[in-house]
Amino acid sequence: MAKITKTQVDKDLRDRVFDDIFDTTTLDYAKINDRQYGILLTDLNGEQRYVRISAIVAELREDMTAQELMASEIDTYQQKQADKAEKAKAKAEKIAKDKAKREAEAKAKKEGVSES
Repeated sequence: MAKITKTQVDKDLRDRVFDDIFDTTTLDYAKINDRQYGILLTDLNGEQRYVRISAIVAELREDMTAQELMASEIDTYQQKQADKAEKAKAKAEKIAKDKAKREAEAKAKKEGVSES
């Protein structure tokens, strides 16, 4: 059996994904190229926007399976989200602490002025 080229394999995978996505849609997507579809939508500010949907086929790897690669990318994303949430929490705590400190200093200064 002849080996099918990477270009043909990737195109087939993208076509299968796009066919699945667009079989049930009620929106009017336009094919931009073999890798992308696009649509014009109005955003919440009333501006017309161009939205692209791309299908990227990951390279085959010798060091991990496709399933392992997908799991790795999911884990990386989830870790970044957790790190971002932790930084936001620490920032909020610092803001609250600094505000309380400023308020305490202002109160102490006000009380010191009124006792004179």
